[in-house]
Amino acid sequence: MIVDKSLSSRIFNLINTTLLTLIALITVLPFIHVIGSSFATGAEIAEKSFLIFPTKFTLSAYKYIFSTGTVMKAIFVSIFVTVVGTLWSMFLSTLTAYGLSRKDLVGRRYIMFFIIFTMLFNGGIIPTFVVVQKTGLLDSLAALIIPVSINVFNMIILKTFFQNLPAGLEESAKIDGAGDFGILFRIVIPCSLPAIATISLFYGVTYWNTYMHAILYLSDAAKWPVQVLLRQIVVLATGIAYDSAEYSDVPPPSQSVKMAVIVVATIPILLVYPFLQKHFAKGALLGSIKE
Repeated sequence: MIVDKSLSSRIFNLINTTLLTLIALITVLPFIHVIGSSFATGAEIAEKSFLIFPTKFTLSAYKYIFSTGTVMKAIFVSIFVTVVGTLWSMFLSTLTAYGLSRKDLVGRRYIMFFIIFTMLFNGGIIPTFVVVQKTGLLDSLAALIIPVSINVFNMIILKTFFQNLPAGLEESAKIDGAGDFGILFRIVIPCSLPAIATISLFYGVTYWNTYMHAILYLSDAAKWPVQVLLRQIVVLATGIAYDSAEYSDVPPPSQSVKMAVIVVATIPILLVYPFLQKHFAKGALLGSIKE
């Protein structure tokens, strides 16, 4: 049976569609401007305040920042930190969340209190730096991973998701002789893929955007992640001289270099979203009430 929509419903849908389209354009247009400006010449950027499609296409900004292997090395460092850090954080967060989701855990409330306490109070930059220094992590990539191994907020989301799983799944597994680790890795995790994918994405974005910890803990420029290196390129864009003779005398416009830097630092992590979109859409309802 087909029901005709009322006039008020059609007007509402029209207004809703229009508003959402405008919001989407407001969100996407700045990024298109960044991409377009990264391929434009300095004269065109100076002439136009908002550039979408450059009239003269040039790769000078990208050739400039990739004129040595330094940027690629920094990208590989960021990829390593992101992949290893995400796997490590998800391993610890999953184990912690599953343990705290068990109502028979002794001292569960006290443990949860101390964990939440760290969300409100922390030692600060200087005490944390001293801890990293005394533990021998200074000037190593581990300093970008171990001090931030678990995000309490992400762990609590996983804990809530695990608690909402049907109790019958765990009971059936126990009857079949499965232990705690068997239940976790063979029952709980396969049933929690939306939550795992969503929290993994949160961790991955955090590790990819690592900047402050790298500035504090890494003195060796060869170990800098891409965010730190590209920040240096932006700061020194008008005066930096790479080994490439092509740009030793006349560096490209600083504005186009800045735009290319943003593209290089953003595109890799954006490429991950299509692979996690299916699970991420389900994971957006984490913590919701289930019937």
